[in-house]
Parts: sequence; structure tokens; C-alpha cells
Amino acid sequence: MSASGTANRVKEGARSAATKVEEAASEAVNNPVKAKNDFLHTPVMRAALPFINGGLAGMFATACIQPVDMIKVRLQLAGEGARGGPKPSVMGVTREVLASGRVLDLYTGLSAGLLRQAVYTTARLGFFDTFQNMLADRAKKNGTQVTFLERGAAGLSAGGLAAMIGNPADLALIRMQSDGLKPKDQRANYRSVFDALKRIAQAEGVTALWNGAYPTVIRAMALNFGQLTFFAESKTQLKQRFPDLSPSANTLTASAIAGFFASFFSLPFDFIKTRLQKQQRGPDGTLPYKGFFDAAGKVIKNEGPLRFYRGFGTYYVRIAPHAMITLIVADYLKLITA
Repeated sequence: MSASGTANRVKEGARSAATKVEEAASEAVNNPVKAKNDFLHTPVMRAALPFINGGLAGMFATACIQPVDMIKVRLQLAGEGARGGPKPSVMGVTREVLASGRVLDLYTGLSAGLLRQAVYTTARLGFFDTFQNMLADRAKKNGTQVTFLERGAAGLSAGGLAAMIGNPADLALIRMQSDGLKPKDQRANYRSVFDALKRIAQAEGVTALWNGAYPTVIRAMALNFGQLTFFAESKTQLKQRFPDLSPSANTLTASAIAGFFASFFSLPFDFIKTRLQKQQRGPDGTLPYKGFFDAAGKVIKNEGPLRFYRGFGTYYVRIAPHAMITLIVADYLKLITA
């Protein structure tokens, strides 16, 4: 083929491609809904949307709830190792934080919290929705309904997988929030979550970023079982029992139910996780706790079993609204991207 013939073919190809781009752009302007739907219904986007929606919902909820989470961590760490110990109140901890700095101190660790949601909630809601869709497709083929046990297995699996992925950000969040409890000359004064991750890895090794991973995974499985499983089940039951209930009322009621069960099932594991992630080696090189069961045993022996539920009210106020906001926003995002 001659050089001129090749050049003409290239020109025709370029002209054809430009025409297609122009037509696509014109279609997007004249029919934006169709253009949006075409993009959102590509196989890649359908697979990615549960994860994207979950991450955005979790980050939005964290920005709203971060001050409560900060107070919850301080309550859990107060009186460590002593059965009698101090019994701080929510108002007392809040006044102490404000007296030692500024109102923005209640947002200490926000960058870590947002990173954790970007990783952890993206994964857990994404995995859960993916598992739910698989279960729904299988049930439809078999002419059956998705059972509570199947939803429970989906919630447990999604929580465990996501917790392993998100543990470093979770650990950095605990370190940043507990740093203010140390004497001023012993504080790390982390500048951001990335600074915390870098300095922890340098000082203690990369594997230290997965300290407390075992209770974190268990806690996440318990929380997701309570939150996602009961949310999905509650929505189904409410729709069947109260068919006149509006979709927004259904979602709000189901998310409130899910928030309670998420708090109840996960608080003991969250308590131990906080203790393990906060601990650092003493002058003799040893850690206060050897692991999950050692920490649980020492808390029961030295502080009493009810210590696991210290701050339940604060934890519920932190978990329930976070769960509700996350689930409501995620549901809304599903609606507009359907």
C-alpha cells in the first residue's frame, strides 16, 4: 500500500473517531440521564459502585461523629489496670479536652478516621453488597429467599476481610487520640495519619501496624453482624409487616435497630482492641498485654467484667448515629446510581 493510501486511511480513522466523540458529547448534553446510566451500567462501574458508595458514606459519617469517638477512646483508657480507678463522665472528659486545648482538639485523629473509612468502610460495605447480590441472584434462580443466616455470614465475612485491610489506619487513629493522655515530654505529636503510620513503622517495625489485628477482626465481624445483617433483615421484615411505611422511614427505622445491635455485640471487642493498640513497650521492653486473651483476662481480674461495657452510652451514641448516617447515605447513593 502506498504512503498516500496509508495516510488517507489514518485520516479517515481519525475523522471517524472524532465524529463518534462529538456524537457522544452531543448525546451527553441532550440526554444527560441516559449518558449517566450508560456510564454507571458498565461492568466495571457496577462492580466498583458498592465500594465507592460505601467509602463515601463512611467518610461522611465519620466527619460528623469524630468528636464522640475521641471521647469514647479517652473513656476506655481512663483508669487502666485499676479496679477502683477513676470513673470519668462524658462531660468531664469533654471539659478536660477543651481545657487543655481548643475545640478542634475533639477532631484529633480525623485524618486517620477518614483514611480508615476510605479503606475499611469501602471494603466492608462493598464486600457485603457484593455478597448480598450474589446471594440474591442465587435465591432468584432457586425460587427462594435470602435467609437471616446467609445475611449473617455475608456480614461476618465482609467485616473480617475489611478489618485486616484497615487495621493500620485504625491503629494510627488510636495512637493519635491517646497521645494527649501522655505527659507533654512523652507525646509523639503526630502531624497527620501518614506521619503516624511512618513513625510507628520506623520505630516498631511494619508488622506493628497490625497490632491488635485479631481483636479488630473479631470486633469488625461482631459490628458488621449487628449492623449490616440486622439492617438488611430489618428492612425486609419492616417492608413485609408494614407495607405502607415509606422507604425513608423504613431505612431510618432499620438503621436505628442495626445501630443498637452493632453497639451491643462489638463493644467488648472494641474495648480490648483499644487497649492493645494503645499499648507500647515499657523500659524493660515488654508490653502490658501479650494478646487478646491475656488482655481480656487482665481486665476481668484487675478491673472487673463490667469494665468491658464502660462508656456503652457514649459508644452507642458514637456507633448508632455513625451506622445510621452511613447506611442512610449508602442507601441514597445506591438510589441515585441505580
